[in-house]
Amino acid sequence: MNFDGLDPSLGDYGPALHAALEPVLEPVLAPSLLQSVELDADGVALEGLAVPEPVHLLEGMYSELHTAVSDVGVPVSVSHFDLHEEMLWVGNHGGHATSFFGATLERYSSFQVHSSDDIRHIQSLENGVLFLTKTNLKYMSRGGLIIFDYLMDESEDMHSLLLTDNNTLLVGGLQNHVLEIDLGTVQETQKYTVEVPGITIMRQSNRFFFCGHSSGKVSLRDLRTFVAEHEFDAYSGSLSDFDVHGNLLVTCGFSSRMNGLACDRFLKVYDLRMMRATTPLQVHVDPFFLRFIPTYTSRLAIISQTGQCQFCEPTGLANPADIFHVNTVGPLVMTFDVSASKQALAFGDSEGCVHLWADSPEVTFNAYSRETDFALPCMVDTLPHLDWNQDLVPLSLIPVPLTSETLLSDWPAANSAPAPRRAPPVDPEILRTMKKVGFIGYAPNPRTKLRNQIPYRLKELDTEFDSFSQVPESPIGREEEPHLYMVAKKYRKVTIKYSKLGLEDFDFKHYNKTLFAGLEPHIPNAYCNCMIQVLYFLEPVRCLVQNHLCQKEFCLGCELGLLFHMLDLSRGDPCQGSNFLRAFRTIPEASALGLILADSDEATGKVNLGRLIQSWNRFILTQLHQETQEQEAPQAYRGAGSSSFGTSGDSVIGQLFSCEMENCSMCRCGKETVRVSSTLLFTLSYPESTEKPVKDYEFAQILKRSICLEQSTQAWCENCEKYQPTVQTRNIRCLPDVLVINCEVNSSKEADFWKTQAEYAFQRALMKRGGFEISRGKEISLGEWKELGNPDLGPSYSSVEELKNIWIPHAIKMRLSKNKELDICNWSENEELSPSDDPGSVYIYDLMATVVHILDPRTGGSLVGHIKVGETYHQRKEGVTHQQWYLFNDFLIEPVDKCEAVQFDMSWKVPAILYYARRNLNAKPACCWPRPRWPATRCRRRATWWAPRSAPQEEAELRSDGTKSTIKPSQMSVARITCVRGQGPNEGVPFIDDYISTQEQVVDYLTQYSGIKPGDLDAKISSKHLTTLKSTYLKLRFLIDVGVKFVGHGLQKDFRVINLMVPKDQVIDTVYLFHIPRKRMISLRFLAWYFLDLKIQGETHDSIEDARTALQLYRKYVELSRHGSDAEDFRKVLKGLYEKGRKLDWKVPEPESQGSPKHSSVFPPVLAL
Repeated sequence: MNFDGLDPSLGDYGPALHAALEPVLEPVLAPSLLQSVELDADGVALEGLAVPEPVHLLEGMYSELHTAVSDVGVPVSVSHFDLHEEMLWVGNHGGHATSFFGATLERYSSFQVHSSDDIRHIQSLENGVLFLTKTNLKYMSRGGLIIFDYLMDESEDMHSLLLTDNNTLLVGGLQNHVLEIDLGTVQETQKYTVEVPGITIMRQSNRFFFCGHSSGKVSLRDLRTFVAEHEFDAYSGSLSDFDVHGNLLVTCGFSSRMNGLACDRFLKVYDLRMMRATTPLQVHVDPFFLRFIPTYTSRLAIISQTGQCQFCEPTGLANPADIFHVNTVGPLVMTFDVSASKQALAFGDSEGCVHLWADSPEVTFNAYSRETDFALPCMVDTLPHLDWNQDLVPLSLIPVPLTSETLLSDWPAANSAPAPRRAPPVDPEILRTMKKVGFIGYAPNPRTKLRNQIPYRLKELDTEFDSFSQVPESPIGREEEPHLYMVAKKYRKVTIKYSKLGLEDFDFKHYNKTLFAGLEPHIPNAYCNCMIQVLYFLEPVRCLVQNHLCQKEFCLGCELGLLFHMLDLSRGDPCQGSNFLRAFRTIPEASALGLILADSDEATGKVNLGRLIQSWNRFILTQLHQETQEQEAPQAYRGAGSSSFGTSGDSVIGQLFSCEMENCSMCRCGKETVRVSSTLLFTLSYPESTEKPVKDYEFAQILKRSICLEQSTQAWCENCEKYQPTVQTRNIRCLPDVLVINCEVNSSKEADFWKTQAEYAFQRALMKRGGFEISRGKEISLGEWKELGNPDLGPSYSSVEELKNIWIPHAIKMRLSKNKELDICNWSENEELSPSDDPGSVYIYDLMATVVHILDPRTGGSLVGHIKVGETYHQRKEGVTHQQWYLFNDFLIEPVDKCEAVQFDMSWKVPAILYYARRNLNAKPACCWPRPRWPATRCRRRATWWAPRSAPQEEAELRSDGTKSTIKPSQMSVARITCVRGQGPNEGVPFIDDYISTQEQVVDYLTQYSGIKPGDLDAKISSKHLTTLKSTYLKLRFLIDVGVKFVGHGLQKDFRVINLMVPKDQVIDTVYLFHIPRKRMISLRFLAWYFLDLKIQGETHDSIEDARTALQLYRKYVELSRHGSDAEDFRKVLKGLYEKGRKLDWKVPEPESQGSPKHSSVFPPVLAL
């Protein structure tokens, strides 16, 4: 069916053929249908949507029977009744196919046919189903397995197919030919050329092939030769549909009117006996689909795109009384089909729903349908145990059915490719001594290998590392390996070991004995954790983002400020940046720059993390600069006094990091062009000299060379009017407060340069300690340096190791003269400016942070940060005033020596980013930000809340001993948040009941535990109060900051899901109130039945009911504690609770069984609530 161009809103799903067509839409939706439809956003298995019983259908009259959902929001492109089984097939514009079984539309199978192209035609066969997309014909079983996949030329644009017999298929499209394909050999057997291109519909009778063209013509072709014998020029615009029955051909389409296309309400009727047109049939709807339904008579069903349907005879008059309306969820009907039995009609709409209409409740799609095969129940539990540790155990203990069909493990040749062994690399000595004559190279044999023998290694082993392949679960708390491990323990990638209780029994204190908060690494794209910590410990940036609040749903500045607030509140417990990373994934620029990683790429180490974090560093500074350029925030969040740091027209990020530059281009003709720009960071540029040995450079020299860059390139000269060799120079006009440097060590060449310069610096430091003074102007080779360093220099120094692998200084001095000439030199940490230096033009920068890339082939590598934590952070956390360097490796935090922060062993520790901050930056008046705060109102009311979740699936592995190990937990996200008042006249009344809209894929709504149904979180069809996570998060933040106490059941996990840090003294969790140590946790449902005689959570959970129940349980706990003579009485109550639970297997009995023991003698006499 040709839908292209019929609706401008569907332009993303296919090329427009009729751009001028704009059909009139009727925005009529049935409220009753919207309330009963359970929509599925991501292909979750849903039952068909049944009409409330009993269904009253008049015999012979079509009425709506059921509605089902394929994919929410993705328009249905084609529907097809299976010709062999009682199934309805639906394909959509996203390339996804779904099948529904029977009249109840029970979902049978659902699978992806094509990754991006829409499905344009479906044809069922005996052993499978054919799916046609733009350039692909795929034959799949009804369960979703591929039988064959036939790829066509990329220039093809197929729209229709026609099954001529059991093994032959015709495929047509917008090109000027039709392909004939043999289904037995899956090969093209014939290509028929057509005079009029654009065949979008094909039908067949016992006399002709009927081809409908996009130009509005219908051609009749011979069944054997495909030669055109007759042609009907039906419409001047385009053809939308036609059907053939007996000797009648009826068409509908569009006519050209007023330089556009308009739907023609006259159906063209042709008599195939006389090959001429008869009287047109005028209808009362805009016809878009039509089908013959020859039950009693040759009735025609005419469907409009807005859902109107009319029945009439092709030779009679259309009656307006025969019109009925299809109540679609979407505004447009996208597809229409009639079953072979003519008892059922199927409509697909633009919101991904399919509607089944039938003339009787016991409808069948085919006269004689075969039985459908359903999935067999799991038989794993009934199979015998197989001990893999015994070599002689026969595998035949597991019965396998004997089959003559091709096994799933037998890969076809099209899906497999030979993988020959790669040739070993050429000996570097041969390449070094080789002389080229033309394109042939000659070199002497180095005699390092035997003649005609090349040893192949079966495994790719790195010579620098051993073959130990077992990745430890965590790098700390493990015995030292007997072999050498190059990467130090604290720098190795840390992972979380998950147990049955999740993270509750994981000892984070073993990795972090400080009061600073780490960040958890299991969230997608958490590679930036170290850079988040760097920005947090930069005081002006922390103050800026914590004072920033805007109306955007996904703002990195807002989310970073909320995350920094959690890091402030934490007392050593790790936090997670899930909300920040969720907002980060929604920014198109981040995806375009390749900053959004797939889980597989991050886990396998396929990505150069050093280069990635440098790109992330540039992106985040630019993004924060843009988001904070015009900062407008609520008074409650910005403090009582207005901030003096920056104005509304300028960005604080720009004031801190920006450096104004003057770029000068000089052509050899003398033409000079000067332009001014600014940058937020600098990238190191290394010398390209090929001299051996490499010269000795100080870091300050390389930095000056990178800032004041000079290079020659071809550029356009307006004076010469052509491209000329141009010398481009760059100079800076001002000095930034924070100097950010991307090291750009992305190849072995740059790594060797760093290594060589570190050796120079090491020898120079040894000479200085030994009393030698080295003249700075004297050129000394590396070999001479080593000769100077080898003599006995007196007593050995215990800290000689601290001097190795150090090239960058802890401080640098930068001077900008009046004529804008820059001078940079290495400086000492303890040395201040001389009285002759002008503080306005001479800055001293202290190293504040270094981010390094850890090269570890066992874990894929990681990123860690060394951060110099200032006095203000120690004052807030520990009450002391000092500075200290720390290593931040996700949730591992450890103090380190200042030398370790600048030591880079290039074999495993590669520098990526350097942060230098101007000395005494935090003492500047402009940096004295008011701390973010809410109004100072304090209240002690209690509230309860409950947060159901939606989740992508977890990743786990099954070990050889049969135990399950969780590698990555399921990612839970909040779906609904409810708060009820805990005291006062409105106790138990909800004041927050928000459903959180989501744009991410939902694998499982967990309806049984959350009460959330598919469609509740879809803004298009949901009847709930939908809001953004950021809006509700700020409400909860306000409640926490004013001291509200939260009462609930299992709040720890709920707060973790919403990514909220709540002080422990503000949480009252009923799961721990009624808990005996080292015993199981008791569910809210069982506690409510036992103590309150309440039956809750019958079919699904309701958050308001759960919140009120938790509040009543807390009241009960207070009552029991108050009336009990001592703690032993309450302990007896808990023992009785656990004894009762064990007897009932912790299941609430049915109403007719044993009642609640609420009034049992176990309880002391108490007053009723």
